[in-house]
Amino acid sequence: MLKTRRYWFVLLMLLQAGNITAQTQFDYTKAISKTLRKQVLKEAAWALQQEPVTVTASISPRSAGGRHDFFSEGDYWWPNPQFPDSPYIQKDGMTNPDNFVAHRLAMIRFSRIMGALASACKITGDQKYVVQAVKHCRAWFIDTATRMNPNLLYAQAIKGRFTGRGIGIIDTIHFMEVVQALMAMQDARDMDKKMLAGVKDWFAQYLDWLTTHKYGKDEMNATNNHGTCWVMQVAAFARFTANQSLMDFCRDRYKTVLLPNQMAADGSFPQELRRTKPYGYSLFNLDAMTTVCRILSTKEDNLWAFQTPDGQSMKKGVQFLYPYVADKSKWPFKQDVMYWENWPVAHPFLIFGAEAYGDKNWLTTWKKLDHAPVVEEVIRNLPVRNPLIW
Repeated sequence: MLKTRRYWFVLLMLLQAGNITAQTQFDYTKAISKTLRKQVLKEAAWALQQEPVTVTASISPRSAGGRHDFFSEGDYWWPNPQFPDSPYIQKDGMTNPDNFVAHRLAMIRFSRIMGALASACKITGDQKYVVQAVKHCRAWFIDTATRMNPNLLYAQAIKGRFTGRGIGIIDTIHFMEVVQALMAMQDARDMDKKMLAGVKDWFAQYLDWLTTHKYGKDEMNATNNHGTCWVMQVAAFARFTANQSLMDFCRDRYKTVLLPNQMAADGSFPQELRRTKPYGYSLFNLDAMTTVCRILSTKEDNLWAFQTPDGQSMKKGVQFLYPYVADKSKWPFKQDVMYWENWPVAHPFLIFGAEAYGDKNWLTTWKKLDHAPVVEEVIRNLPVRNPLIW
């Protein structure tokens, strides 16, 4: 009898624990929806009025590629004032406003549209958002007149030096919310399944390029936020295309390369702190690394709970940076040379970390911050802007 009572007592405790976990999950989703509902519906109303704009809408005479090739120029490269026609020179952290960024802006706009439409569809269930999303995806990935080629051969070019660089691969972080939006809507009644299959094929081709071309390999081996963003993108696109081997590769790379090699014992990122914009880069890298955990964690292999032999963990990274998000005046390092006043915003590491570790203070801070930044540099470095679909 005593064993029987003990059995039912343990079972009851387990059931209650499960209910608490489910309730916590529900509460976070509810908090996100409540915080963002008005903004989402407003953004989605705008998105419903937008026509597709792809890379074929703008062409730069400095691009070595063709009409369907994505092209961008390195942000921190400028004309040499002593020799105007000579190769550009670098001014780290200082963005040249005359460089070609039209394709990047079009991609960010596309990401905004897709994130808003999917979020609104999740809130309302209205199929009009799905129909509009299909139209934009068809233009970017399917239609022969407007589609983008599945590579980044000509990204982050530098006049007189390079027609493209591996470092430019970071530009497609904004495709992550595109594929996340499609995953959120893929079972919707009005989803075009043939179009969806075509988009998955496009990303399968892009993944092949990312993992075999020299530019992709260079970016994978980068020791700072670029290496993090390579893993983040490959993980997101691999999940979308059901490429389990690449997901396993990214999971292992997080544990054996990213976390132990980039994070210091105190949870900081030394490679980012030594830059001319240490605050913004630290925020960006933490956003990217927590997104990796969000994408790749499973019940059997929970990256949120993973810790290196030296004690580095995702929790330690959030704990290090959070006080300087809650109160930026406490930041003990040098200020960023540009955009210092525009950070922080509603960073995904706050909401992802709050849900993973159950810290309500992080959630409260996330709620108070700006969820709709308008500064181009901030949007560019905030690839996850619609946490409701994540």
